Amino acid sequence: MNQLKGIHHVTAITSSAEKIYDFFTHVLGIRLVKKTVNQDDIQTYHLFFADDTGSAGTDMTFFDFPGIQKGVHGNDEIARTSFRVPTDDALDYWVKRFDRLEVKHEGIQEQFGKKVLPFVDFDDQNYQLISDEKNTGIESGTPWQDGPIPLEFAVTGLGRMFLRYQDLDYIKAVLEQVYDMTQIAEEGDLYLFEMGQGGNGAEVVVEHNTELPRHQQGYGTVHHVAFRVEDKEDLENWKEKYQAVKLPNSGYVNRFYFGSLYARVTAGILVELATEGPGFMEDEPYETLGEKLSLPPFLEPQRDIIENEVRHIDTVRSTKTFEKEYE
Repeated sequence: MNQLKGIHHVTAITSSAEKIYDFFTHVLGIRLVKKTVNQDDIQTYHLFFADDTGSAGTDMTFFDFPGIQKGVHGNDEIARTSFRVPTDDALDYWVKRFDRLEVKHEGIQEQFGKKVLPFVDFDDQNYQLISDEKNTGIESGTPWQDGPIPLEFAVTGLGRMFLRYQDLDYIKAVLEQVYDMTQIAEEGDLYLFEMGQGGNGAEVVVEHNTELPRHQQGYGTVHHVAFRVEDKEDLENWKEKYQAVKLPNSGYVNRFYFGSLYARVTAGILVELATEGPGFMEDEPYETLGEKLSLPPFLEPQRDIIENEVRHIDTVRSTKTFEKEYE
């Protein structure tokens, strides 16, 4: 069975589709590549932000469930999402930018030999930027070419993911024995694991915490993390492995943009395995990715109903020019 290749995407919950679009577009300079709805809840937007072409391993997605309460960070949580930037100098750029735009951050720190910059958005969703300067392993993506961030500083893809859990032995067994990851480092209560080729795009950090109560999911928290596999055959092999270790799973799910397999490894941590393709340019050209409401074929007959259910959000960027912002 093929190893996992790295992180595929992260899906989180936002209080406002409009605000998260503005934050990712105008603050982080990460491209919206798909505007669609939650395939299991058509009243809810599902926005995909990724690299310039929507490559696997680069996208963070958001649901805006109507009426959901604010989440509470705690234990048993997918606790932080990382974004890769090219160099240590890029982090200096982002400190100045965050200060100017009043984005809360914790300053540049060192973590497992890499420079990082932790920050939060308007919902207190936890992120960090991580420098690729000393990185080896799986390659990152291509920054949004026409976005507001100078390319030498821009986000290129997803970096290491953080899990917070109270039973270190259990979560270590899940990562090593189920997902074939390897622990490669330890710093205090943080444990670093890698999959596949390793590197920033193929790492998971476990924070061992026995003090915090269990987190409460809501806006400002992560819904699930997805790891990369090549194709549907790989998913079928992973389904067999789940069955062998008696881990309940969803079975194969066709998400149109990729195939998926879901398993809840703890009460609060949902893991998806997702295929490399087909990708996000199946139903939209490169030039206008994310500008129309895209629907998978099985939902297309309900377009009129869905368009009446979800409010309109203007995400047109192809007619606009973004000047590069050097601070």
